Amino acid sequence: MASNHLYLVDGSGYIFRAYHRLPPLTNRHGVPAGAVYGFTTMLWKLVNDLHKADGPTHLAVILDASSRTFRNEMYDGYKANRPPPPEDLIPQFPLIRVATRAFSVPCIETEGLEADDIIACYVEAAQAAGWATTIVSSDKDLMQLVRPGVDMLDTMANKRIGREEVIEKWGVPPEQLGDVLALMGDSVDNVPGVPGIGPKTAAQLIQQYGDVETVLASVEEIRKPKLKQSLIDHAANARMSRELVRLKCDAPLPEPLDDLALKGLPPEPLRAFLEDQGFKSLLLKVDGGGNDYRPPAAALPPVTAPATARPAAPEAAEQPAFDHAAYETVVTEEALDRWIAAAIAAGAVAVDTETDDIDCIRAELVGISLSVDPGRACYIPIGHRGDGLLSEVPPQLPRALVLERLRTVLEHPGVLKIGQNLKYDLIMFRRNGIDVAPYDDTMLLSYDLDAGLRGHGMDELSVAHFGHAPIAFKDVCGTGKSQISFDKVQLDRATAYAAEDADVTLRLWRKLKPRLAREEATRVYELVDRPLVPVVAEMEMAGIRVDREELARLSGEFATRIAVLEGEIHALAGGPFTIGSPKQLGEVLFDRLGLKGGRKGKSGVYSTDVNEMERLAEDGVEIATKVLDWRQLSKLKSTYTDALQAQINPASGRVHTSFSLAVAQTGRLSSTDPNLQNIPIRTDIGRRIRDAFVADKGYVLLSADYSQIELRLAAHMADVPQLKAAFADGQDIHALTAQELFGEVNRDTRGRAKTINFSILYGISAFGLAGRLGVDRAEAQAMINRYFDRFPGIRDYIAETLTAVRDKGYVTTLFGRKTHLPGIRSAKQGERQAAERQAINAPIQGTSADIIKRAMARMGPALNAAGLEQVRMLLQVHDELVFELPPEDVDAASAVIRAVMAGAAEPAVRLSVPLGVEIGTGQSWGAAH
Repeated sequence: MASNHLYLVDGSGYIFRAYHRLPPLTNRHGVPAGAVYGFTTMLWKLVNDLHKADGPTHLAVILDASSRTFRNEMYDGYKANRPPPPEDLIPQFPLIRVATRAFSVPCIETEGLEADDIIACYVEAAQAAGWATTIVSSDKDLMQLVRPGVDMLDTMANKRIGREEVIEKWGVPPEQLGDVLALMGDSVDNVPGVPGIGPKTAAQLIQQYGDVETVLASVEEIRKPKLKQSLIDHAANARMSRELVRLKCDAPLPEPLDDLALKGLPPEPLRAFLEDQGFKSLLLKVDGGGNDYRPPAAALPPVTAPATARPAAPEAAEQPAFDHAAYETVVTEEALDRWIAAAIAAGAVAVDTETDDIDCIRAELVGISLSVDPGRACYIPIGHRGDGLLSEVPPQLPRALVLERLRTVLEHPGVLKIGQNLKYDLIMFRRNGIDVAPYDDTMLLSYDLDAGLRGHGMDELSVAHFGHAPIAFKDVCGTGKSQISFDKVQLDRATAYAAEDADVTLRLWRKLKPRLAREEATRVYELVDRPLVPVVAEMEMAGIRVDREELARLSGEFATRIAVLEGEIHALAGGPFTIGSPKQLGEVLFDRLGLKGGRKGKSGVYSTDVNEMERLAEDGVEIATKVLDWRQLSKLKSTYTDALQAQINPASGRVHTSFSLAVAQTGRLSSTDPNLQNIPIRTDIGRRIRDAFVADKGYVLLSADYSQIELRLAAHMADVPQLKAAFADGQDIHALTAQELFGEVNRDTRGRAKTINFSILYGISAFGLAGRLGVDRAEAQAMINRYFDRFPGIRDYIAETLTAVRDKGYVTTLFGRKTHLPGIRSAKQGERQAAERQAINAPIQGTSADIIKRAMARMGPALNAAGLEQVRMLLQVHDELVFELPPEDVDAASAVIRAVMAGAAEPAVRLSVPLGVEIGTGQSWGAAH
């Protein structure tokens, strides 16, 4: 059992992060000291705070002694391209060494060795002594050292890096990472690698062959001519690069392990150093009780698994009560600078925006709230104008000044920005010229942890996790005709409301973020959902042009057809009634016309939902068919052809739909205003509505659609040889199913096979399939049985999935997305059966959603790398992406888009079936689809 836990701080990483983290500062002697101050605050936080969760017993800061090491003897060009450090950073290097020693922490460096090598030597020694080790860094070279008992801590992202995280990032485990780094090279360190091999190709080669030497020995097996030739031509460089990236771990230790014992923060010599530098805020901590470190008395358990499971922040029980009176209204530059400094020192800040409209494309910023600790929050008004013409504008700082000062925090790579539904805030800041990064989103954290258990809005999460109901918007702005916009709210009430939002968001982050690794949700959050936030923000800002005249023409045509249908329905009903009234429609169908099968709910009203109407229509009841047509046309007219005209933004001339990132349980995106997911896909009416979505002048629209992706994923996940072979060979999958089930392929059998293929994946019953195919229940059951006989993998997948969901209460996608299905344990048979149907489909549909999200996140960088900056992604609907681009870019863009979509699952997930992508172009979405 390990009794010691060694922390090794990559000093160079800390120094440069600290340098870029703060604006230029000088100490009281006039010497540049921004990096010194940042380094000092970061080291303080590590030494004084981290022990509460992780218990370091030994600590050292490791530095580079000089720029020339044994690697330069191997290869004179090693690190030759690195620019010299910034001029104002050079005098800070010796001060940082003094600062480290002032903390009574060893500061270790050795001539001829890089800091990474010294760290490797200490890791080996600590492992031999049975100690746990944490490397405080995010450097890729150091990831080679991760193993049971050794993890990394990225303090900028507040994230632990264990074996699983290395595999997620690089596609290979830590012990093979050096081979990947050798093949891909490193332009910063001037490690040559092999030209033409990037991270993805390198990972694929090492996954297949194991190491660099085996790759070079197997070069004749490589089918890609350019790759093969490059490996042949640059084999010597590959071997040399492997030695350059190999960490030296057998050098003598500069100081014994026991000499690295953490002694806490003794006031001296720390106080003397802080006084000399003039770091007053840190002096207050020394003199005012901020130092609460005590070395742990008890032995610590060994680190036997990736340490990401350990919480990085205190749980809610340790947090103070909500106190609106404690929130600050920031109306002076001094106060603003104080909050900015506090956010930078904390390294993480919750951010929320207040606006005068819920539409983030039309809205204007009214204020920004920040929170750096539970209970410690502020509101910065910038757009309040008073309630009424005669009311005075309240005191507030100039908008431009506030935004420019906040830019230092919001764009700071060393400060994590935390938001709740951050997409909205990203859009507001981007519209004001600020790119927020890095970031976390508490809504997505909740979504990836608890999908299916609750909603993920801030108010609901606050009640669920803290038992606290935040101030409601209506309590601040009113409702109905008396409602006011937020820019007219008095500052004291605005501060209580807005600062509380930031406070709740920070507390949620502290509550939810530590659960990611413990509950195995890191993969889907980091690889799928979080990267999508700025991508979707860009799509919403881009919008899409719609043809107002075409919409008006369609509205008129639909109105005429609706009127005709109303007349026909009234005639069939024997008199007029309100078709849109379920009560009147039920009475007409089951009382006046005497149709069979009517069922009443608790209210005594007949059900006329879509299932009931489709049942009647399938029985040949003409009035039911016409009511369904009337409903569809009425909905399409009100939702699209009428509403879209009102939704055109006057400034852009485009419609800007709002994509929802955390609504659908399976992980799919949804959209509102307009809801693009509900446009009929295979009907003439749906195509005509799509025809109204058009390209700008001089551009075309391109539609890229995954072909039968859910069937392909089912073939992979259920391991069905016939289906996998058919997809690999490009066969007609529905024809193959028809041949397997019915012994022949014609239009009728192929149509039935298509219905069965999709229905099985939705857990359909014999009764449901009978209704869809127009056969009796026994024949439908026989078809299902025959399907399972031909494709036993599907039957086994369904059985295994249902067994797992009954045991765990949730199902997962290939990327680890959980869909909780509490109904699986319901006492009501109907609820259980519905949950079973969801359980069968959710892993497949959810994996499909994960894959297209990964494609979306990768699309922009891939297009830009190909010189296709004018190609813009506008829409995502189900399995389809819609782009706007110049006609001359269609061929090049199609190749890039197809490649990104086809390879979106890799390297995190390797599929045994190819992902087909169908691409079309045209002046309208309808023509391209």
